[in-house]
Amino acid sequence: MGRIVVLGSLNTDLVASVRHLPRPGETVLADSLHTFPGGKGGNQAAAAARLGGVVRMVGRVGTDTFGEGLLTSLEKDGVDTSGVARDARAPTGTALILVDPRGENVIAVSPGANATLGQDEVERAIQSVDSGGLLVLQLEIPATVVRQAIEDARKRRIRVLLNAAPVREFDPAVIAGLDILVANEPETSALVGRPVTDVGSASDAARALHDRGVGLAVITLGAAGSVFCENGEAERVEPFQVVAVDSTGAGDAFVGALAVALTGGVELRLALRYANAAGATAASRAGAQSSLPRRADLEQLVGVKWP
Repeated sequence: MGRIVVLGSLNTDLVASVRHLPRPGETVLADSLHTFPGGKGGNQAAAAARLGGVVRMVGRVGTDTFGEGLLTSLEKDGVDTSGVARDARAPTGTALILVDPRGENVIAVSPGANATLGQDEVERAIQSVDSGGLLVLQLEIPATVVRQAIEDARKRRIRVLLNAAPVREFDPAVIAGLDILVANEPETSALVGRPVTDVGSASDAARALHDRGVGLAVITLGAAGSVFCENGEAERVEPFQVVAVDSTGAGDAFVGALAVALTGGVELRLALRYANAAGATAASRAGAQSSLPRRADLEQLVGVKWP
């Protein structure tokens, strides 16, 4: 199995459960407040490690208690955190998350030390990827860092998986030649410049992204499963039915599972089925990293046995 190297964000998540998501100018009372380790980079590293991946995390945290807590949590899951720097000038990133009874959420992120990533982190990440490995990126770190990492990986023939989350402006030229792109409906809409709201429009978008040079374009559709395009034809991968509690970590569970399956030599369609199962399992639990499944969880909840 090749090493999965995650270059990305590390945040502490403050999650409040509310009766309904507030409208502009509205104050709502929370039923509870919990603190969880998070950040899309940290989440995806933990997700991959829990499912049996060999994972190294590269990023930055502050020298505060939030940062130490994040590293301790990742290490307990078996993630190599030696690539994470401590920044004495910036605090650890923090995410403020509101979740309603249906599992829908709104999120505001204060990047903190994540915003200070630069060339040093790119080089640490690139040097960590071994033969058969995979570099995993997201968009919660500076766009210049993501772009440089993709370019450097391409020069060294390293496979890259980019999760185009959260939604933000991104140079479309970077996508050309990308090995794997994973995005949800709003993120895909931003990439292709038109609404993506169902399986049909997602299939069209996946083909469009593939035509732009993405080797494997994957669109996640929540309760509707996912769509992918690799050889010019878009295909749907069926969902797993669960009772959604909190969708915060579902996308990261999907990415982590996909990374483990692909570095483990699993056939693509089966790899995406595992990823759907991981995302569904995470959505049935509260929190981000706290919701991420292990292999036994997939079998117990949705009947999927990892080989």
